[in-house]
Amino acid sequence: MLRTGLQTAVLALMLLLLFVPTEVVAMSNEPTILKKVKNPEEAGFTKAGLAKVDKLIENDIENGFPGASLIIIKDRKIAKESRYGYQQVYDGLEKLKHPKKLKKETLYDLASNTKMYATNIALQHLVSTGQIALTDKVSAYIPEFKDKADADIKGKDTILIQDLLQHQAGFPASIEFHDPNAAGVFYSQDRDRTLELLPQVPLEYEPRTNHLYSDIDYMLLGVIVERVTGKQLDTFVEETFYKPLHLSNTMFNPLDKGVKKKDIAATERLGNTRDGYISFPHIRHETIIGEVHDEKSYYAMNGIAGHAGLFSTTADMAVLLQVMLNGGDYGAHRFFDEAVMDEFTAASPTNETYGLGWRRNGSGGKMDWMFGSLASETAYGHTGWTGTVTIIDPAYDLGIVLLTNKKHTPVVNPEQNSNLFAGDEYATGDYGPIVQAIYEAMR
Repeated sequence: MLRTGLQTAVLALMLLLLFVPTEVVAMSNEPTILKKVKNPEEAGFTKAGLAKVDKLIENDIENGFPGASLIIIKDRKIAKESRYGYQQVYDGLEKLKHPKKLKKETLYDLASNTKMYATNIALQHLVSTGQIALTDKVSAYIPEFKDKADADIKGKDTILIQDLLQHQAGFPASIEFHDPNAAGVFYSQDRDRTLELLPQVPLEYEPRTNHLYSDIDYMLLGVIVERVTGKQLDTFVEETFYKPLHLSNTMFNPLDKGVKKKDIAATERLGNTRDGYISFPHIRHETIIGEVHDEKSYYAMNGIAGHAGLFSTTADMAVLLQVMLNGGDYGAHRFFDEAVMDEFTAASPTNETYGLGWRRNGSGGKMDWMFGSLASETAYGHTGWTGTVTIIDPAYDLGIVLLTNKKHTPVVNPEQNSNLFAGDEYATGDYGPIVQAIYEAMR
């Protein structure tokens, strides 16, 4: 009789879990959460090694790099949390007499790290709860996603969600919706209009014949999240992940949510003009603070897009990295299955530096610029154009978040390359040297 009762209870629990697919599952036994240690040795680092990391970044600050915030986690412990330099150095082209120092709670524009910590975690959750499958066709969620009769390259009816995630769906790197001269018939500075235009973007190459990193892929993935959940992307991720994790400093459009400019790192000095070199309708000219820098996100998507728009702090980001290192759990919550997470972070069969959205280290030194030369082959993470990088290395139970405002510097030569800023040319702006030094600091 006891055995029968136990079996019945187990069956009832299994059925209960099956009928709560859209909710974050509450766990009865809490897995280890992040804890700060007094000494870095407790987390497997040497003080001397981490002092070298400090010296690298401090040297850059002394020589003109604006600011950076760093957090390192290992073995579920916060080994280091530091800030260097300033969150604002310029007002327009003029240097401030008293640059504004970074604070612990300073928010940064994550740029393309939005792809991972908003869109990807949403998709990992939706796959785990059975609401979508990686092998589903994009057209199953966006019926208007189809080839035009006169399209030079066709194949939209074959494109799967996983093709978008692996940046091999066939799309160009970008469509500059916000600029009528560049976008042509795809010009839009209205979110609803942009959402109508996105499925019409033509293919640049045949699906699955190349890997081309594309913002269009993630704009479409953001649309899929919204269509499946019935909620705007920002609302869904804030309710599903950030609020349960108590990440009060992770959000889209922070100025609309009560955050003050004094608590946010500045990005470009003269709006999106590249120091006055570029112009298009409604372009910003003031120093950007608290508004997403990315032009497609800001002008064409109201700051809420699958590829860019998220702001956060190093402390909040460390928790999101730990969720990945935990296999989808944190505290009392399970956000996605470890098996699904492993599938998202596994190497593409055609390019080992690509996972499903995540960039991977792989072998052969191809990604040393981001991961350094000491990361394991299974390390993964992402970068953001404004100056952000995240590294997750399960082989060492290690997470690194380096947030900078490297674009808050002069454009080097706008006529030759309007996207190259002085901040890009420092070790801190290159990422790899700092990441390398962190690995070298491990005991």
